Amino acid sequence: MRKVADRLNLLRGSAADQTSRKLRQAGFISRDAAVVYVFIKLALPLALGFVMIGLTSMTNLLNLPDNLIAPVCIGAVLAGFVMPEVYIKNIASKRRELLNYVLPEGLDLLTICVEAGLSIDAAFRRVSREMQGSMPELASEFDMTAIELTYLPDRQQALENMAERSDSQAIAALVNALRQTEKYGTPLASSLRILSQEFRQTRASKAEEKGARMPALMTVPLMVF
Repeated sequence: MRKVADRLNLLRGSAADQTSRKLRQAGFISRDAAVVYVFIKLALPLALGFVMIGLTSMTNLLNLPDNLIAPVCIGAVLAGFVMPEVYIKNIASKRRELLNYVLPEGLDLLTICVEAGLSIDAAFRRVSREMQGSMPELASEFDMTAIELTYLPDRQQALENMAERSDSQAIAALVNALRQTEKYGTPLASSLRILSQEFRQTRASKAEEKGARMPALMTVPLMVF
């Protein structure tokens, strides 16, 4: 896959950087994720096109009129172009919503660790171990951030990377609080506690909003049935 991508120059330029950013936001942080993605995006349209040609013209498993064979085959090729983008976009959206949902509990654990005297690096590691089973997405983010805080020369860059990977306003607010603590020495435990309360209230308000929409959504099915 890498040979094909390198030969066709698929992993160079701003488009490649944007692809890597989308994959990180979807949770694919492996260095080979971009290679696999561009290879699938290149091969899937061809594969679907050949499969549809075989089903319609060679084997006649799909008995279509002659004037519909070409549009169906072209539609399969176009679907192959669109499917990887749609899949990554949906995965990233679901991951962002899940991170926003579980973040208050993660902040509560972070607050406990910070009040117990742990540094932010050690607190991230400890919380990631505790959340491996119940909240693996947030645990993975905290673990990656702890590693980058330890090894990157610029700690601010590690925090910015977490905000970029999550693409979440809640995580961005957490990053701003951590950056202020790193820069100005503000008390971290109180900031985490306030953020946790705000995010929990936001989560509750969204649930109430969904509940308030239910009568309107149920009106039409009740009338139909």
